[in-house]
Formats: sequence, C-alpha cells, structure tokens
Amino acid sequence: MTDTRVPPPAPAHKARKSPLARALRLIGSAFDPRAYLHAIRLVNYYNYSHVQPRRQLTIGAGAKISPNALFSNAERIEIGARASIGARTTLWAGPAHGRIVIGDDVLFGPEVMVTASGYRFDDGTPVTEQAMDEADVIIGRDVWLATRVIVLPGARIGDGAIIGAGAIVTGEIPDYAIAVGIPAKVVGQRQKPA
Repeated sequence: MTDTRVPPPAPAHKARKSPLARALRLIGSAFDPRAYLHAIRLVNYYNYSHVQPRRQLTIGAGAKISPNALFSNAERIEIGARASIGARTTLWAGPAHGRIVIGDDVLFGPEVMVTASGYRFDDGTPVTEQAMDEADVIIGRDVWLATRVIVLPGARIGDGAIIGAGAIVTGEIPDYAIAVGIPAKVVGQRQKPA
C-alpha cells in the first residue's frame, strides 16, 4: 500500500523590499497622477459624508464627535449634550422621515452603526431600486454603545443602558439594562443613580 498523502506546503514568508526598492516606490508614487486623483476623491467623500452633514446636525453643548464619523440625512439626527461619538461611527437617518435621537451623556465606542432605514428585499426588483422602510431610533441618556454595536430601525434604548461590543439592537432595551448578543438580549442590570 502506498502513502497518498500530500506533504504540507513549505511555510511562506512576506517578501521584504530593500531600502532602495522602497525609495523607488516612494519616488514613483510621488509622480503618479492617480494618487492625486484618488486624494481628490477622498476629500470629496469626507466633505459629503462628514463636513457638510455636520452643519445640519442638531448637536448639544459639549458633545464630541470624531472627525471620521459619517452622517446621512443629518437634518434628522439629534446628538445630546456631552455625548461622545467614537471613531468611524456611522449615523444614517431615513431619507424621508426616520430620525435618530441620541440623549445627553451618551458614549459611542468605535465603529458603531445606527440606521433609521433599511432597504426592502422582496418587492421583485433589485434591492437598490426598492423602497426603504424607516423607523425612528431613540437612544436615551447615559447610554454606552460599545465597539461595533449596530442599532437597527425602530430600536429604543432606555436611559442608562449598556450595549456590549458587537451586539445588534433590533427592538427595545429597558432603562439601565445591560444587553449583549445578536439580537441583543438583556443579561444584567446597572445600578440606578440615587
């Protein structure tokens, strides 16, 4: 009987460029017009996704918003006083009426996504051509949304709630609840202030 097993491949190592090769790559990129065209596209993207919409937000006193947070339909987004909106957060209000209301003293970790609208998917046409369903998202005071939380249309998060990293909120989270998972489920309770 012969052995038909294939030996494992030899381990691979990342190729390292010499200092000269890295210098030539730098010089080549400085003269590549595609780099400058791409920079213009990045500036345009930042302008329409952060700079212009930020002027339309309703922002409470002392709120801090990361410079790389993204907004859509910002005229329907309210951010409370002293709120802290983390890096790469995305807030998408609905295109017609879906609002996002964020209370005072709220803390968003990085990469939080809150949306007040979502495409339909079963109307018999491509998804991007279908109507969107919208529902307000209400986030109470003193709420902490940890890294990469997703909050979907119609969600209500009560005052003092904590939502664990990576959770997806689809419904209602009571005041001072601690919720985790997909979909987010209550697993504990914060102590209410005296």
